[in-house]
Amino acid sequence: MNITIEKIAYGQLLAKSQPKPILNEEDYDLALAELGSLMSQEELTLEEETLLSLWGLLIEEYESKYYPIPEATPQDVLLHLMEVRELKQADLVGVIGSKGVVSEVVNGKRAISKAQAKALGEFFNVNPSVFI
Repeated sequence: MNITIEKIAYGQLLAKSQPKPILNEEDYDLALAELGSLMSQEELTLEEETLLSLWGLLIEEYESKYYPIPEATPQDVLLHLMEVRELKQADLVGVIGSKGVVSEVVNGKRAISKAQAKALGEFFNVNPSVFI
């Protein structure tokens, strides 16, 4: 099934919105405003969805350059998930091992094994690969 956008309608949206590469914070703020405006609508036309995707790509490119997200270690992910769920080390006993094993994993003295990553993935309902 081939769905095509209506060129005149899309051209009018482009003329109004004027998407362009984001080069500074002012451009970034304008891009976020355009994205927010589109996202606040209940229903989008195909042309508006296309423009939304374009703004999203431009914003993603800028953010990856100026606001990079640091790589999280498996321990960082575990500590974050524990904090969010207000869990203590004792809550993981039985999930990934004994009290001593849990302590070593949480404190970064022991790497998370594949079996533990699988168990943590099931426990936290996330992809186990975040723990490897």
